[in-house]
Amino acid sequence: MSKLRMAVLLSGSGRTLENFCARIAEGTLHAEIVVVGSTREDAYGLVRARNHGIDSFCLPSKDFGKKWRAYSLQMTDRLKPYEPELIVLAGFMCFYVVPPEYSAKVMNIHPALIPSFCGRGWYGHIVHEGVLAAGVKVSGCTVHFADNAYDHGPIILQRPVPVLDDDTPDTLAERVFQEERIAYPEAVELFAERRLRIEGRRVRILPAGSSCGSR
Repeated sequence: MSKLRMAVLLSGSGRTLENFCARIAEGTLHAEIVVVGSTREDAYGLVRARNHGIDSFCLPSKDFGKKWRAYSLQMTDRLKPYEPELIVLAGFMCFYVVPPEYSAKVMNIHPALIPSFCGRGWYGHIVHEGVLAAGVKVSGCTVHFADNAYDHGPIILQRPVPVLDDDTPDTLAERVFQEERIAYPEAVELFAERRLRIEGRRVRILPAGSSCGSR
């Protein structure tokens, strides 16, 4: 199987990027990270990219205000020379307007079980604070295809975690992140194996050895 060409977009520490690199190195993720893009020049994820010898760049979102479409067009132009087959959003703190040519080729991960605690304004610790305030007993993470609405695209995988009585936003966030480390590479590997088929609002995971066609 040929390696999947993937681009990673981030805004922060790059823990998810590091996890992808580890999975690739151990041979459980058949992909090649061809470029890393960041919204911030001080994002430590850019340092991680350089440490792994991955091309990287910064396109500061602060220069665009809330002109998400203009920002996304420029970001897409920066990505195109690398010919990514999949774009993964990894703590990308900017709304990415998915261009037609990347439809069903952009993934995101959200630190809750969509459709709960998601949408505009729900990100990072705000999510975990909301979960605790609501008193729910189960949270988790969701990997989904991104479309042009916040946390809205078809769901690929979800992994639950219990919400404990003594949880803080920090302890809950760490437990959820441990499941993210499993779910996100798994979803990308399924994409690389051509085993994801979108049927309306659902994503069907095809059996191993089958394929839904070209990536």
